[in-house]
Amino acid sequence: MLTARRRATAATVMILSGSLLLSACGGSSDSGGSDGKTLKLWHYEGPDSAMGVAWNEAIKEFKAQHPGVKVKFEEKGFEQIQKTAPMVLNSSDAPDVMEYNKGNATAGLLSKQGLLTDLTAEAKTRGWDKKIPASVGTTDMYDTNGVMGSGKWYGVTDYGEYTMVYYNKDLFKKYKIAEPKTFDELTAAMDQFVAKGVTPLANAGAEYPAQQYLYQLALSKADRAWVDKYELYKGKTDFHDAAWTYAATTFADWVKKGYIAKTSSSVKAEDAGVSWIQGKAPILFSGSWWYGRFQTEAKFDWDTTLWPGSNLTLGSGGNIWVVPKGAKNKQLAYDFIDITLSKKIQNLMGNKGGIPVAADTSAITDPKSKELIANFNTLTARDGLAFYPDWPVPGFYDVLVSETQKLITSSEKPDAYLGNLQKAYDKGVPST
Repeated sequence: MLTARRRATAATVMILSGSLLLSACGGSSDSGGSDGKTLKLWHYEGPDSAMGVAWNEAIKEFKAQHPGVKVKFEEKGFEQIQKTAPMVLNSSDAPDVMEYNKGNATAGLLSKQGLLTDLTAEAKTRGWDKKIPASVGTTDMYDTNGVMGSGKWYGVTDYGEYTMVYYNKDLFKKYKIAEPKTFDELTAAMDQFVAKGVTPLANAGAEYPAQQYLYQLALSKADRAWVDKYELYKGKTDFHDAAWTYAATTFADWVKKGYIAKTSSSVKAEDAGVSWIQGKAPILFSGSWWYGRFQTEAKFDWDTTLWPGSNLTLGSGGNIWVVPKGAKNKQLAYDFIDITLSKKIQNLMGNKGGIPVAADTSAITDPKSKELIANFNTLTARDGLAFYPDWPVPGFYDVLVSETQKLITSSEKPDAYLGNLQKAYDKGVPST
């Protein structure tokens, strides 16, 4: 999917390069056209995010280990990668290594189309298969139909992610509203904010946040078998079942009650996150990819909690490093991936608000970072990571965006919304 996470990053471009003489340790590529002198790298993490900080350090480490090799780094936007990757990866402009959206509809589809390099041998040789926990590595492997969870390694994640409720504690104190511990207390708190003229939920209908609110509502009434049907095609998904119906009707009701602003239908993820950073909304439900940035930019007292009253929440291993089939310097790409999984980089990520998969727990000293990782461990221990709503079929992200926008503007009823999701989903499910 794109995960989903529809990330809040700018599509800026930065070029980082080394200027030392080439040495033999630059490595060679198993792809035609290799020069062994340049690593072309793309990712879409903001420079202040935990992953952005860690990967920038990984670039420095890579240069130290590969004298004379230039790193040509381009920061792309999440939406930009999602929309152009199939075309770019099928051209001579493909990078050597890039961050890509995990899930059936994205990495799975590209693997099925033959656009990604099989990393299975490297994963075993370099021990990636041992470093990455099995539950997190689900999105690294894809079968011949492009379905995640088994088959060959087409990607490598070096972090985990999950969604949570972010609270602006200062706003709760300002309006004398108790911080909720249960779902009923959450809705009661939102009623109180509305009564005081405050829209409680930061939301973005033009990108991923809105659909993630709705999916979380469904997950609160679902179980693992329900998730496996929806995400892995282990049974028939019915969008008019109890969970989906509850989610759509509750979401529409939240709009009517003023928990979600109708004007948020055209808002993008970055703007929703910034509105929370600026103290304009007391609550944001979104992913751990914001965590490091909030640590840096939020100038108020804040806290997080898992969604109350639900064993499941959106989450998975993080987006994955992939090596395009046409990459010119594959060995350099493998070396860079390996560095991102080193203790040095993993520990740095953990202390900057990320969720590393191979860090020394004793090396994580920041209190908020410890809490973040502890909650992730709680979720993995109870098998609570339920992936993302747009993963199952190609093109479903755009369907979810446009349909959920209609719920926000009240131009579509929940029943019609669910019916349209059913049609798009059924059309995209692969035949077996």
